[in-house]
Amino acid sequence: MTEGTDWRPRLVALDIDGTLLSWVEGEGTTYGTVTPAVHDAVQRVLDAGAHVVLASGRSPHGMTPVADMLALHTPPNDPLWIVASNGAVVFRYPPMDVVLEETFDAAPAVRAVLERHPNALVAVEERGVGYRVTNEFPTGELSGEMILTDVEDLVAGPVSRVIIRDPQATSDDFVRLAEELGLHGTDYVVGWTAWLDLAPLGVTKASGLQYVVDQLGLTAADVLAIGDGRNDIEMLRWAGRGVAMGQAVQQVIDAADDVTGIVSEDGAAAELRRWF
Repeated sequence: MTEGTDWRPRLVALDIDGTLLSWVEGEGTTYGTVTPAVHDAVQRVLDAGAHVVLASGRSPHGMTPVADMLALHTPPNDPLWIVASNGAVVFRYPPMDVVLEETFDAAPAVRAVLERHPNALVAVEERGVGYRVTNEFPTGELSGEMILTDVEDLVAGPVSRVIIRDPQATSDDFVRLAEELGLHGTDYVVGWTAWLDLAPLGVTKASGLQYVVDQLGLTAADVLAIGDGRNDIEMLRWAGRGVAMGQAVQQVIDAADDVTGIVSEDGAAAELRRWF
């Protein structure tokens, strides 16, 4: 969708990594602080009375520090809405209060992937602590503690999200893998590296945000969404105005209504300043 001449966003949905936080080149991680320009632009949104919702593939405990850095403080009786785990978890903060969690049986998909990539790392969130992992992930890629766990135990019960990571492969390898396997019963997102997020069927950032706008009495047409990754495609298509970051891959840009600057040049702040 595109906005009308008198359109103004009533809710701003913001991806984190590659949108609010810059990537550390060659490391697959992000800087731990937001720039003054991004911080100020987000504050202008709040000052105008619009809602700010963080929407990320990160787990909940990996998102609350970013909310704190952005000073997304609201009255005690109206905590923030945050969409985590690519839409599988929606929670209020502070304090953390999970109000929606979608789960699924990930075991068949995980086994299928590991047949092709037997040395891949697998992780499942351990809420409030970190992740249960089959082996340690590269430094900085997961927040919190890493608890070594056998893969069968990781997916023995329903989960909201599974991460599969192969440092020896590429993102293109995982795109082809997902296409070949079909991953029946799950949705998937391939990250910038050989990083595969498995999620419940039909669950995306867009579905999580739809839950939020329903609670707020808004619609998708009221939303400005900004993101840079493949896991932002549904969100950008769903929102009244979807904006891709300048460094996004072409598939993401094609899903957006417009393109802003790259993350290292505060592209998100530039887009927010258009409206607030």
